[in-house]
Amino acid sequence: MMRFLSARRSAVLALATTLLLVGCATGPQPLYYWGDYQPALYGHFTKEVGPQEQIASLEAGLEKARAAGRPVPPGYNAHLGLLYAEGEQGDQMVKYFEAEKALYPESAGYIDFLLGKFKRTN
Repeated sequence: MMRFLSARRSAVLALATTLLLVGCATGPQPLYYWGDYQPALYGHFTKEVGPQEQIASLEAGLEKARAAGRPVPPGYNAHLGLLYAEGEQGDQMVKYFEAEKALYPESAGYIDFLLGKFKRTN
């Protein structure tokens, strides 16, 4: 009888250990696909990375996010739109501003402000 209880305790302990390890192995996934967004943003504000390099990096990040089926964080498309505005590529700028508004409707006021500002300067 003691042998049976000892074997049972061992089995329960092994099962608990396995469940603990499996639970730790799969953590929650981030809500957004960040890619190189944060380093690109840092490079933008420190002027360490030029606009064209940032555009290439962020465009590649968008492709990876689409392939993974994950959304990009708020501001990602808007930042890309601003980079295109710096390069005077108005069509691309509008495309990404509209994408930002579609993904995050709460940004509409600011995006509309930016669009109005761009139209006044052109």
